[in-house]
Amino acid sequence: MAIVKLKTPIKEDDVVKLRAGDKVLISGEIYTARDAAHKQLLEMVAKGEKLPFDPKGAVIYYVGPAPAKPGKPIGPCGPTTSYRMDPYTEGMLKLGVKVLIGKGERSKDVRDALVKYKAVYLAATGGAATLLAKKVLSSELIAFKELGPEALVRLTVEDFPATVVNDALGSDLYEEGRKKYEIKTK
Repeated sequence: MAIVKLKTPIKEDDVVKLRAGDKVLISGEIYTARDAAHKQLLEMVAKGEKLPFDPKGAVIYYVGPAPAKPGKPIGPCGPTTSYRMDPYTEGMLKLGVKVLIGKGERSKDVRDALVKYKAVYLAATGGAATLLAKKVLSSELIAFKELGPEALVRLTVEDFPATVVNDALGSDLYEEGRKKYEIKTK
């Protein structure tokens, strides 16, 4: 397991080197989006409309941040449970998104799509929303204001911490952990 620094936009060459269990520090622009925003983005694609950001090499963070306090770019911003985005994930990966950040396990379909499109799923630490907010240098609402905290927001981050859960080779950190636990308890 390594500590890997990534700069956005993420290159495929960087993604394929990541392994389940690697610690990652991301710097650059990432985008917040949850299920309602994913649905709207894919509807835009279906209509042939231009997206409000370039998805090639993008990082999407599943989060609905709390309101920012005066002088701060964002409020506490802990990860959202990821399975709600599963129906939209392959569509986003097909557009060129390379990194997804959330919490919790992903479906087999999502894990297979990560391999197919050479992308990764990372977990940010749940319960550390205030600490994660300290890694956000700026935030800008770029689409779907009507969604409130689920709007599409561009964040500029520095050394945003996460752990690779599902890599582009099909490895699953949660599954590896379960196997290790079963071995130790027998």
